[in-house]
Amino acid sequence: MTAPSPPSPTPSTTPASPAPGRGSSPGRGGRWIRHWDPEDETFWKEKGEKIARRNLFFSVLSEHIGFSVWTMWSVLVLFMGPEYGLTPADKFLLTSVVTLVGAVVRVPYTFAVAIFGGRNWTVVSAAMLLIPTIAAFTVMEPGTSYSTFLLVGLLAGVGGGNFASSMTNINAFFPMRKKGWALGLNAGGGNIGVPVIQLAALAIIGAGGGPRVLLGIYIPLILVAAVLAALFMDNLENVKNDTGAAKDAARDGHTWIMAFLYIGTFGSFIGYSFAFGQVLTNQFGRTPLQAAYLTFIGPLLGSLIRPLGGWLADRYGGARISLCNYVGMGAATAVLVYASMQKSLALFVPVFVVLFVLSGLGNGSTFKMIPGIFHAKALAKGLRGEDAAAYGRRLSGASMGLIGAVGALGGVGINMAFRQSFLSYGSGTGAFVAFLVWYAACFVVTWSVYLRRPTRSEAATEPATERKQQLSYAEV
Repeated sequence: MTAPSPPSPTPSTTPASPAPGRGSSPGRGGRWIRHWDPEDETFWKEKGEKIARRNLFFSVLSEHIGFSVWTMWSVLVLFMGPEYGLTPADKFLLTSVVTLVGAVVRVPYTFAVAIFGGRNWTVVSAAMLLIPTIAAFTVMEPGTSYSTFLLVGLLAGVGGGNFASSMTNINAFFPMRKKGWALGLNAGGGNIGVPVIQLAALAIIGAGGGPRVLLGIYIPLILVAAVLAALFMDNLENVKNDTGAAKDAARDGHTWIMAFLYIGTFGSFIGYSFAFGQVLTNQFGRTPLQAAYLTFIGPLLGSLIRPLGGWLADRYGGARISLCNYVGMGAATAVLVYASMQKSLALFVPVFVVLFVLSGLGNGSTFKMIPGIFHAKALAKGLRGEDAAAYGRRLSGASMGLIGAVGALGGVGINMAFRQSFLSYGSGTGAFVAFLVWYAACFVVTWSVYLRRPTRSEAATEPATERKQQLSYAEV
């Protein structure tokens, strides 16, 4: 699947000549759209879809580079040979702190869209990627202290925040029936920044280049992404700064249930993206170049399949697709335990790639569930039409930042689990056993909360609105 080609800006998008429903609001300069109703099919067909797709395209570009910057330390550690004086545990800790910051900043990034506007914040967040990239370019050489590497690694975490603001922004542009596809394409295009920087590292290592060559490539790309976002993206006036939405989302149990499930999918994807190369070098004795030949495959396929996960969720229901996906992830992990114990690289690599693919598919299906859950709650409350859509959009947009942040923390857990497993057993086997237990728990939670039908005795005692809401969750 490919993102739509960006159209050239027209005079109707400028403050001087606003189109109906568009223009600058008093005291809020820039490109602002005053009226936005994607659930209105006439509005959507006449102009909404074109505008939404244009914003999606440039959102993907910025988020893509953000993911590359966030995960650049997964490849920089491959450049760090014995002359850097770092142990495998040191490298796992370094990638863990990068993942941690990327998870934490997702919360403020989510609400920045409502405060500054989606276009405005995309410009700012893209430009901020220059800080960790230039810092890494400066310190990346033998003799630099480990504490300095940790500090610079912390800066790279800002790249992880771009996902949250991008998803919140795009969620507001698309109608309910298109959210699975749009969110999947947006996130998949961002996720693919992981294998792209790994492929770039492979080419540079193969050509005998150093890490500064890789970092030097990304500095002008960051500038291009920020400029294009400023030229072609829009802010939505009806996405207001609503601190009440954040509080309501935090109080809703489904926010934390979905965060738990998202640890199993996105936490796996980002955690394995950071750890795969290190597992190959430390457990299977691969050289950095040999590891680089393999590490990009899993993140690439996992990124490409995420839109398919969203599309399948649109068609069959996100809960059903997620449930099947956790079965597959559990089965693949069980095989990895065996391959790790047997030290079989020939079995380990293809099954790990399958696990990446399943994590990407699950990313799409679980994130589609979020707007569906809150829309189902709105219907159960008796809301209809635009009122139901507005309720769902308000809470799902606020909850996405929290869910994305907790999900990314799963990547921290994966790297710390690998670190402890290598310290205790000299391999990643113990970590894979822990992951298998987690996927089993995700299966149980998905089935019991979103797919299990009430028994007759439960149906007789539950209020009608709760029964209706429970039944509607099977369609999310």
